[in-house]
Amino acid sequence: MLRHGDVWAAIDRLAQENGLSTSGLARRAGLDPTTFNKSKRTTAGGKLRWPSTESVSKILHATGCSLGEFVSYIEQSGGVVQRIPVIGLAQAGSEGFFDDAGFPVGEGWDQVEFPNIGDPNSYALEISGDSMEPVYRDGDTVIVSPGAGIRRFDRVVVKTVEGEVMAKVLQRRTASKLELLSVNTAHPLREIPIETVSWIHRIVWASQ
Repeated sequence: MLRHGDVWAAIDRLAQENGLSTSGLARRAGLDPTTFNKSKRTTAGGKLRWPSTESVSKILHATGCSLGEFVSYIEQSGGVVQRIPVIGLAQAGSEGFFDDAGFPVGEGWDQVEFPNIGDPNSYALEISGDSMEPVYRDGDTVIVSPGAGIRRFDRVVVKTVEGEVMAKVLQRRTASKLELLSVNTAHPLREIPIETVSWIHRIVWASQ
């Protein structure tokens, strides 16, 4: 399992490798300077607080650090990683890439190392198109967890029974339909009848 301390230790290591304090790292990434302070790593009540995926993505972009390098920092701190399959968005819509439960199946895919999030069915999906710009751009990779809980306004991947696969924001889920938003406002709201939805999975990470 991915441990709280290992992720924070990797952020500290990334700052150190770039000759920065954690405050300096946050500033370089355009974040509040206190984002990675020791005091922000737990709540006042002692509950563990995790860095957001957006903030980690921003510091990787700001330092030119790859996801693989960041994972190696987690490993060096004692964290456990897993190898997960990388599937193209167009491939994901083809027959045979997922079973009936929406879990990836098959062999021969490229793989990427990622911190173990406790979901053996997680997979990486390569984004195509511009509907999620500027958050996700064509060619970006997102990590998807079929086992993660989904709430309103989570970023998700949805597959329809016709084979269409899309990355969207879940605006609302009712007994009869899904309402899906695109980050790019040039794309209209999608309303998909529940009976035409094969599965819906939450995006838990973006490698940009």
